[in-house]
Amino acid sequence: MHRHRLRLALAGMLFAGSVAAQPSGAVDDEFVYRVRQGDTLLGLATTYTGRAELWTTLQSRNAVADPLRLAIGREIRIPFSLIPEQPATVAVTHVSGPAQAGGRSLAPQATLQEGQVVSTGPSGSATLELADGSKLTLPPASQVTLDRVRTFQGTGLTDSIIQLQQGSVESAVAPRGDGVGRFEVRTPVTVTGVRGTRLRVHASDSGVRSEVVEGRSRLAIRPPGTAGQTVRIARNQGAAVSAEGALLGVRALLPAPRIESLERESGQWALTFEPVANAAAYLVRVASDPEGSMLASSATVTQPRAKVSAPGAGTYYVIVRAMDAIGLGGADAARSFQGMRTLVWSSGLAVGLGSGGSVLLGDY
Repeated sequence: MHRHRLRLALAGMLFAGSVAAQPSGAVDDEFVYRVRQGDTLLGLATTYTGRAELWTTLQSRNAVADPLRLAIGREIRIPFSLIPEQPATVAVTHVSGPAQAGGRSLAPQATLQEGQVVSTGPSGSATLELADGSKLTLPPASQVTLDRVRTFQGTGLTDSIIQLQQGSVESAVAPRGDGVGRFEVRTPVTVTGVRGTRLRVHASDSGVRSEVVEGRSRLAIRPPGTAGQTVRIARNQGAAVSAEGALLGVRALLPAPRIESLERESGQWALTFEPVANAAAYLVRVASDPEGSMLASSATVTQPRAKVSAPGAGTYYVIVRAMDAIGLGGADAARSFQGMRTLVWSSGLAVGLGSGGSVLLGDY
């Protein structure tokens, strides 16, 4: 046994410094790591728990026969109770219209803490950023609680649990490619855990809709008083759950509409796009970025046309998404357009206002 542990320690010294981070989210109260070449239990214990001696705990928990021979791609589970964490904050990067946190108006560059409630009005939206660069967009009429906002010590991974009370939260998780510690969106009947990058969750009186645009997700359906069930959602799939916790189905998301034209018309822009088969409605948004994380407006239409406008000067994007009969939104189509015109001097520079900004021109 002494010789076996010495071999393990030597292997750990060889590989601990080269442990390739492949964090893959969480299952219940355990962090999931997908093994890469060169990984050892000693290295994983050192990296994620800070205690090398806990390799034996990981061996027992994961039923590893030979700790020196971890199969590439195998999932190793590490209880969160063994992972040291520290408090983190959430940055507000964008606000449009009415939005609040803790009963106070929300403003860009504000900092939020664990436990705070964030809500947007019927014409408001907000974008939040976690410590690992993950972005959460709250469209109009949405409310979330930042139930857990922490980071793993020494790794930069985040441990985030978002409680969605109403409306939607659209997320781009771990965009730097470092993997996912834990990112979950919870409702009264579901827990959607991310193992990918782009996830949307919508909650209403009729139930919950989860859509995976990129990566993959694990949806746990847990109605009160029942054992529940778990389904996996792959890229470009969505799942619908009733308010009582019944799974209504997992299906492919609708394709992105093809935008046919976007032309200036009487101070607005007239948008037309091709109908999408099996679409019941279309979500039409205006944002200052093509991903739609910095929303300016959002509306639902039933016909393949709409009028859009920008709140100011500069480049904006119209984003169109087809919605199916059970409320799942498909892939987005985006097209750029120019916002309001500005008054300029003969030099071409914009005429500024004393209070900041520029003089905007209207179309008549």
